[in-house]
Amino acid sequence: MSSKFLEELSNDYEKLFEIEIGYDVIIYSGEEPNIKEIHAHSNILSFSNEWAEKQDGKIYFKKSNISPHLFDIILRFIYSRNIELKNLQGPDVLKLLIAVDELNIHQLISHIQEYLIEHQTEFLHQNPSDPKISFNSDKFVNLKAPLLELLLKRDDLNLDEIEVWESLVKWCFAQQNINNDPTKWDKDDITKIERSLHVFIPLIRFNDIEPIDFFYRVYNYKDVLPQDLIHDHLEFHIVPDVKPKTNVPLPRKSNLKPKLDSTIIQSNHIPLIASWIDRKDSLHYNNENIPYNFKLLYHTGRNRFDAASLHRNCDNKGATIWVAKIQGSTQLIGGYNGWELWLEKY
Repeated sequence: MSSKFLEELSNDYEKLFEIEIGYDVIIYSGEEPNIKEIHAHSNILSFSNEWAEKQDGKIYFKKSNISPHLFDIILRFIYSRNIELKNLQGPDVLKLLIAVDELNIHQLISHIQEYLIEHQTEFLHQNPSDPKISFNSDKFVNLKAPLLELLLKRDDLNLDEIEVWESLVKWCFAQQNINNDPTKWDKDDITKIERSLHVFIPLIRFNDIEPIDFFYRVYNYKDVLPQDLIHDHLEFHIVPDVKPKTNVPLPRKSNLKPKLDSTIIQSNHIPLIASWIDRKDSLHYNNENIPYNFKLLYHTGRNRFDAASLHRNCDNKGATIWVAKIQGSTQLIGGYNGWELWLEKY
């Protein structure tokens, strides 16, 4: 019964918005020549007063950057708590997300983000906010915060995580107009950057950043990062056999980085190994032009650690590489044989 009353109340509020009785708020939405005057009620709205002008008992808002159509959707949500997004095209949903973020309507921000992730995957894959905007574009720093958050939640960015991190800090510095050299920051700068980065830090997969990159390209920003994060990741990268802490985000899926189900061989090792196989310079191959397909044949953590299991998985498989980690250290050793490594008669 209560749900029926709530539905009726919601309908009544929406009718109040439509018939415009007793309104005391006048909103000018859109740009010339498509400006529209929209009427509302101040006791229902909760917009910031920074956009308001009071005159003759009325409150006036001017929002030229929000179209009348989108403002109508926003106001109907405020009045009735109902919204329908499925009839909007992807670009309009993104514009709506930017608008509700500007108006600080937090319920709608989360709802629209979830909708985009669930229903607009193809659009987001091709067009994170505008066809010309990408991580490598100069326009990246112009992304609105909710769009950047949506982008960082994706698992298919096809970028090394250190590139994702550096793009984020570049965006942050641009928003705050702060020098990117931490040695030149004062306390106010640190506070501004901390606040700007706060919501995005959980979206960075720090465990997927190589140790050298973490030390030289992340750790230098330690003053604006949570101290427990710094400790956990230094421990993960430095102390042998330490497992990641709980609640660590899964690695992003990538079409560019070759993957092996290995705990010691990382993606950056594979082009290096391929270069060595062909007796080339160590940087001859990269993740996009590796001429070999690598398949994990034997893993002591997955297979039995004995000679029989080793032969069963590796005999007569063609050219073979073996890699081992020296216990108690981070040092790797290994070898390569371009012939059949194991023979039945062996």
